[in-house]
Amino acid sequence: MTVLESKSGYSRTIPLTPGALALLHGMKREVERVFPLTANALRMAWERMLARTDIEDLHFHDLRHEAISGFFEMGLTVPEVASISGHRDMKMLMRYAHADATRLAKKLEAAE
Repeated sequence: MTVLESKSGYSRTIPLTPGALALLHGMKREVERVFPLTANALRMAWERMLARTDIEDLHFHDLRHEAISGFFEMGLTVPEVASISGHRDMKMLMRYAHADATRLAKKLEAAE
């Protein structure tokens, strides 16, 4: 997938899984954009979703944080995650990298 207009002003290509590609190819679209929503429409939909749940203090950006953390837990390298997330500053990207102590201990144990 190519993001032509990102927040940083740079375009980037993001790899997608076969399942994601199949889902996107199966979508009926009448316009060029995959998700033809305005920022305000997305914000309102997010607020409606939160109002229907018992979830407190969840922000849309939290989903990005969770996804990036998950990529690190999957074993992706810093450059690989940066290519997906669009981070050009490794210091900012590393704010998302939280080592799971249990997994880290298992890796150290396996190295013995």
